[in-house]
Amino acid sequence: MRWIVAVVLGLLLVPGLLPASAADAAPGGGFGWPVQPRPPVLRRFEKPPRDWLPGHRGVDLGAAAGQPVLAAGGGVVAFAGEVGGKPVVSVDHPGGLRTTYEPVRPSVAVGRKVVRGTVLGVLQPGHPGCANPCLHWGARRGRDYVDPLGLLRAAPLRLKPIEHGP
Repeated sequence: MRWIVAVVLGLLLVPGLLPASAADAAPGGGFGWPVQPRPPVLRRFEKPPRDWLPGHRGVDLGAAAGQPVLAAGGGVVAFAGEVGGKPVVSVDHPGGLRTTYEPVRPSVAVGRKVVRGTVLGVLQPGHPGCANPCLHWGARRGRDYVDPLGLLRAAPLRLKPIEHGP
């Protein structure tokens, strides 16, 4: 019984181990970080209460200009070009999930099949809201934006037995 309490407390007390809320998370499995090494999260996902209200529909990850941007998971390149003057790459994944990466100068063409870790392009400077270069990584299922950090598998939690005194 004590180990169950320890697990629950551990999950509640370790910030960032789980997505902000299960409702905002995309299903896990088969996805990795879109830049390597593991980047710092500069700004988290902030789902607006209504689609038309302000929010942050993705996460901003610290990275260097010119750094390769990788497909977080397997799928097909759905878009590689400019939107509003910003270079963007989008990948459609099975199950209706689409991930988007910006500002990224694409090195892939629309229709190309990619696997996790395929280089999609290189990071460009100039994402609004970031003092230094950063990657804006977004995800949505259909019309619903989801927290892309929920795609990542958290490292398994390993607990050691509690030692009792004499």
